[in-house]
Amino acid sequence: MSPTSETAEGGRRLVIVESPAKAKTIKGYLGPGYVVEASVGHIRDLPSGAAEVPEKYTGEVRRLGVDVEHDFQPIYVVNADKKAQVRKLKELLAESDELFLATDEDREGEAIAWHLQEVLKPKVPVHRMVFHEITKDAIRAAVANPRELNQRMVDAQETRRILDRLYGYEVSPVLWKKVMPKLSAGRVQSVATRLVVERERERVAFRSAEYWDLTGTFSTSPGDAGAALAGGGSGEPSSLVARLATVDGRRVAQGRDFGADGRLKSSQVLHLDETNARALAAALAETSFAVRSVESKPYRRSPYAPFRTTTLQQEASRKLGFGAKATMQVAQKLYENGFITYMRTDSTILSDTAVAAARAQVTQLYGADYLPEKPRVYAGKVKNAQEAHEAIRPSGDRFRTPAETGLTGEQFRLYELIWKRTVASQMKDATGDSVTVKIGGVSSDGRDAEFTASGKTITFHGFMKAYVEGADDPNAELDDRERRLPQVTQGDPLSAREMTADGHATKPPARYTEATLVKELEEREIGRPSTYASIIGTILDRGYVFKKGTALVPSFLSFAVVNLLETHFGRLVDYDFTARMEDDLDRIARGEAQSVPWLRRFYFGEGGQDDGAGAADAGNGDGDHLGGLKELVTDLGAIDAREISSFPVGNGIVLRVGRYGPYVERGEKETEGHQRADVPDDLAPDELTVEHAEELLAKPSGDFELGTDPVSGHQIVAKDGRYGPYVTEILPEGTPKTGKNAVKPRTASLFKSMALDTVTLDEALRLMSLPRVVGTDAEGVEITAQNGRYGPYLKKGTDSRSLTEEEQLFTITLEEALAIYAQPKQRGRAAAKPPLKELGVDPVSEKPVVVKDGRFGPYVTDGETNATLRTADSVETITPERGFELLAEKRAKGPAKKTAKKATAKKTAAKKTTAKKTTAAKKTTAAKKTTAAKKTTAGTTATKATATKATAAKKTAAAAKKSADGPE
Repeated sequence: MSPTSETAEGGRRLVIVESPAKAKTIKGYLGPGYVVEASVGHIRDLPSGAAEVPEKYTGEVRRLGVDVEHDFQPIYVVNADKKAQVRKLKELLAESDELFLATDEDREGEAIAWHLQEVLKPKVPVHRMVFHEITKDAIRAAVANPRELNQRMVDAQETRRILDRLYGYEVSPVLWKKVMPKLSAGRVQSVATRLVVERERERVAFRSAEYWDLTGTFSTSPGDAGAALAGGGSGEPSSLVARLATVDGRRVAQGRDFGADGRLKSSQVLHLDETNARALAAALAETSFAVRSVESKPYRRSPYAPFRTTTLQQEASRKLGFGAKATMQVAQKLYENGFITYMRTDSTILSDTAVAAARAQVTQLYGADYLPEKPRVYAGKVKNAQEAHEAIRPSGDRFRTPAETGLTGEQFRLYELIWKRTVASQMKDATGDSVTVKIGGVSSDGRDAEFTASGKTITFHGFMKAYVEGADDPNAELDDRERRLPQVTQGDPLSAREMTADGHATKPPARYTEATLVKELEEREIGRPSTYASIIGTILDRGYVFKKGTALVPSFLSFAVVNLLETHFGRLVDYDFTARMEDDLDRIARGEAQSVPWLRRFYFGEGGQDDGAGAADAGNGDGDHLGGLKELVTDLGAIDAREISSFPVGNGIVLRVGRYGPYVERGEKETEGHQRADVPDDLAPDELTVEHAEELLAKPSGDFELGTDPVSGHQIVAKDGRYGPYVTEILPEGTPKTGKNAVKPRTASLFKSMALDTVTLDEALRLMSLPRVVGTDAEGVEITAQNGRYGPYLKKGTDSRSLTEEEQLFTITLEEALAIYAQPKQRGRAAAKPPLKELGVDPVSEKPVVVKDGRFGPYVTDGETNATLRTADSVETITPERGFELLAEKRAKGPAKKTAKKATAKKTAAKKTTAKKTTAAKKTTAAKKTTAAKKTTAGTTATKATATKATAAKKTAAAAKKSADGPE
């Protein structure tokens, strides 16, 4: 944002916010005299690696970025990509009379404001400007009523950051040594991963149980069944469907009566199998039934509280198919552009202004009958809620209806969701009646059978006219669903029109979705709701979890990681421990506890560095939840890497997690009968049964000896490699593999039409004969046929042309090749390939979505937006919902930034011009340059060596940077 040269009364004021989009919006409300600039997020943080740490720090400080020996003093450095922005902010501040720090009103926003003050070192008055919506009135009120920096909030955020750094940088290297390189551990991400793994363990251990019951269709009037079911033309139904409840007073078993082991929890219930159920249905065929009781109760449902961060993420997942990350990205744009209030909040409170706006729209849109006499107050907040924000709502003192916003796509749909929820929260209750009818009769074999039917009628829809909350269970009945029953009274006779025996099977607990995982984390009080989206993104990116549809499935790798953490760092992934840490951090924020003593206990043990108690015992025992992390990560001798990553499947088969992925194995390596087979990365752990493992082991694996090359005498084998099946030759022992005389074995990938266990020696030799010389053109330039990464092609000098089939590599003639080269070379994209799969119509763009095969793999597209399938997705298993979610995330990110090619071209041209002009000067100063070059050679060499060391240090630190959770 370019500063204005105009000066308002009171001098020139610099306002710093986080994002350029927010800066642009706020500038429009403040006008002349105010310069609004963005910090573009954090300007300063802990170093990402040792190379960024100032030279005066050594030892553990360089590795951790925190001086644990001196009160856990953090080493802050200005981010490399923010140095230019910091320079700009300093220049603007030098020309300003006042500084307003207008970052978000939460812990992280307060910390950013503090870092800005520490780095910019202003010599002018500094004000903390806070607001929760970006409207003209809110911004002007914030300028007029600033406050001081809240140092407690800053301390709390700094403690969180240090804690996460120590956790990540100390525990992650243990995973590198004992499981696999480049893994990460984190205070919240590890616990979230454990939740997903534990749910999968429940599914693995689950045993399904079969049970049966009866469903009867009863008519209140005699005559034709069809007429009865249709209601006979009247407004009231004349039939009802009821389910068998008891037989001779014993309740009939339902799914809830069975345990995870498939057995009944109680012997008091009656377990019907198929034979007994069908026999009972036949015995009840001619039975006379009557209404035994009718119980009616009033029904009342109150509206849902306005959205806070987590409930918005859950509902956007249920109703819009948005992932948590996509929801927050879209909400961020709505907030920055002034459409909604701040979207990171734990509060359900609405301001008086918002309540008045919502009530006004209730009257305007639905009428006075839907408006309660008094405003509704939603004072309940989650435990240890962050600063007192409002709930998420439309901004302003008058809510814009979705049609008035001019929004489109994801932003329109999310705004509409927020608007509906807010308005509905100030509407009357829905009321009606719920009815339970019991129907009884005696079977022909003398058994007393009782059926029950329940109904619900809504006489006044109230808030449901505006909004009904979704459900996590796709089969669940929504609140506004009515079930109308016929008007019956006790003693009324009923006739059974149909009696059906129904079979059921118990189902394993459902996997977490993003919405239900967010709900679980919040209910367990783990982490901060504002960070859940980034936490879920982290465990997906790390490969700990992948998606099947909307379900979160743990990888086998995550089983090994969680196994290690549970066994040797039990407290660090204990749910209560993590929640108590959250309580402690909130006590620090309230000024009830001190940061340094708390960190000392966490890192060094109960009493700090000088305490004689065993920190390892404190970390995993039954004592204080603050143990000695340092000692835990120092003694790693007890950790058996092989045992940690091994899981029995059955029949002597073991699943192991290796450095290159999971595999099943039977027997010991290099012993008779040893078998081993790779496990597909996208196989869900609960699908790895003994039978499936046997199938994997039965598949061809290892090297296939195809025979001997008659020309070279070398053995030819077929192998399954990292990039697919291929054939190669075995060179004799003693063949040099490195150096000037190194010999590389001939290797070739199999064609798509070939299989590893059926390829022949002749086919292998043909493949290894490639590239094949087809001939030469009129100028004598050689044309060859080659197989490459993107398929078969011809090559003539630097000119390549694609072939349509792999077999053409052996069959194409010189004439055919020349004919291809005689055609103009196709520019741009090749002809579009047919879609691999159709997913249906996207709910946002309302265009058909298909899966296509692209240059870099399969992707989903609606014709406007393309999104590459993730590692865990496959063409065969991707669902429409998952496809829509990938597109939503891609749209939320916005278009990719284009590189400045024109600028580069201009610079290149300028360099060439300069070079021409200075040619003569170079000739006349050759001697001087030679002398200067000799003098500077030593310095240049030293500089290069230093740069090389710095580069190596950065590379070494790169993995460590990924280890810790982000700031919370």
